Amino acid sequence: MPLTPVLSRFWDEPQSWTLETYRRHDGYTALDKALRMEPNAVIETVKEAGLRGRGGAGFPTGMKWGFIPQGDGKPHYLVVNADESEPGTCKDIPLMMATPHALVEGVIIAAYAIRSNRAFIYVRGEVVPVLRRLQAAVAEAYAAGYLGTNILGSGFDLELVVHAGAGAYICGEETALLDSLEGRRGQPRLRPPFPAVAGLYSCPTVVNNVESIASVPPIIRNGIDWFRSMGSEKSPGFTLYSLSGHVTSPGQYEAPLGITLRELLELAGGVRPGHRLKFWTPGGSSTPIFTDEHLDVALDYEGVGAAGSMLGTKALQIFDETTCVVRAVLRWTEFYAHESCGKCTPCREGTYWLVQILERLEKGAGTDGDLEKLLDISDTILGKSFCALGDGAASPIISSIKYFRDEYLAHFEQRGCPFDPHQSTLFTAVTA
Repeated sequence: MPLTPVLSRFWDEPQSWTLETYRRHDGYTALDKALRMEPNAVIETVKEAGLRGRGGAGFPTGMKWGFIPQGDGKPHYLVVNADESEPGTCKDIPLMMATPHALVEGVIIAAYAIRSNRAFIYVRGEVVPVLRRLQAAVAEAYAAGYLGTNILGSGFDLELVVHAGAGAYICGEETALLDSLEGRRGQPRLRPPFPAVAGLYSCPTVVNNVESIASVPPIIRNGIDWFRSMGSEKSPGFTLYSLSGHVTSPGQYEAPLGITLRELLELAGGVRPGHRLKFWTPGGSSTPIFTDEHLDVALDYEGVGAAGSMLGTKALQIFDETTCVVRAVLRWTEFYAHESCGKCTPCREGTYWLVQILERLEKGAGTDGDLEKLLDISDTILGKSFCALGDGAASPIISSIKYFRDEYLAHFEQRGCPFDPHQSTLFTAVTA
């Protein structure tokens, strides 16, 4: 299956981030076209194209826009979730660095569609170069008349603010992001009410991922049939797959939804020389892991879901046979325990105890009963925590025990990690 460079088609050009370069590649022509359409027609176009949210859940973008009540007399807000913090995910940051105007143009079109006159891009505070580049692009757009009052003579006004977040994984959850944007501690809100009814400042709000918004201008410019000519029927279009870990050429691979890991690995030069695939994540560390038996699973929302995981952010972390699965899962779990906001008991207490047990197991001091306790605690968290962070902590544990129970058992049978050369001769056998 060939690559489909749309968002990434001129990332390698000198000064790809400038307005001049973006205009040379049909930049802002979609905006001009959208402003000549009725706002509802823009929503219908995105809805019929079948664009699904690229931030993890895969919810239809056009449908989300359509939930915003019209004629309610309240201000409407558009918020772009650029708080990319899922371990293994690295698609939005490169996009904003290479082509920030793709995001800015998408923001203006989306805001016009939902009748919003104020939009925000919420970016991780740590990524200062990205903040500077986005702010420069927004300034260029204001100077060119794409932002501000009476945009391109259409009578539509829009103010766009680039907001630096305070650095917390939980702020990637849309309602926690809204609390943070309002100046409060980032914690998930109870739903209902949903953001479409009572979001930012208790007004109707759309929260979309960077890639979702950046995908809108190509749809408006090239049409519904063009977009649907890629991907599958229920998961149409192109998307960015992030390959990292034990792979020959890691990086961003823009391809149609439905491509397989086997095909992506061929494009990336395969697993690093002399090694073989052991396990991998289809959508970042919060999704149930896959093994080499899942190489031909279609990487779209339905295919990955049917195989027992989630497409998520399409962060494909590749691990070869030298990796200890228990150690990898422990590191992920430590991250989730650290990043738990503490609002709900299952996640706050559960992630703490998962770390304690995994540490004991990884050192070889565990027992058979610890595996059952891990699964018991994971079950207590899964689907019962306030937001999806708890699910993200439990999923890799449950799936890793499903596929690698023998490796967990080997840790306490051999009184240590079988992959540690200082503790076991198995390391030599495995890596030979």
